[in-house]
Amino acid sequence: MGSSQSVTEKSIHEFTVKDFRGKDVNLNVYKGKVLLVVNVASKCGLTDSNYKQLTDLYNRYKDQDFEILAFPCNQFLKQEPGTSEDAQEFACTRYKAEYPIFQKVRVNGPDAVPVYKFLKATSNGFIGSRIKWNFTKFLIDKEGVVINRYGPTTNPLAIEVDIKKALGIASVTADL
Repeated sequence: MGSSQSVTEKSIHEFTVKDFRGKDVNLNVYKGKVLLVVNVASKCGLTDSNYKQLTDLYNRYKDQDFEILAFPCNQFLKQEPGTSEDAQEFACTRYKAEYPIFQKVRVNGPDAVPVYKFLKATSNGFIGSRIKWNFTKFLIDKEGVVINRYGPTTNPLAIEVDIKKALGIASVTADL
């Protein structure tokens, strides 16, 4: 395998990943849902605002076919130093995260997990396809195709309009 970012998969639903306990999770269980995929870290300056807003978004839209998939990653200044279980406990205890926290992954380099190779290859990244930092976000449509990629400093609540559009939720207009 070279450094090529070409992928044959057409949908995120074609991948199997590991949950925080190491158990296989086939992402086809999320068919028909809008997904926000995020590489997370517990010791990053962006942690507090991102986790709070991710939990807020999840609580608003979880009953409307929306799911957040969080992948802990220790590639950026070792800001997710513990185990996958530690990352899951941190998110669920401190931020009341009810969305899935998966096994720690690598998002860049030759050991990047296949799902992140797919996300990077099928989205527009600024300054190339590499993930630049923790809390890079990918919005995925109900068919499993990347709609958009958002940088680490894009607050989750700033994506809400795009999430609503992907869910088919009409915006309420004030001029009645």
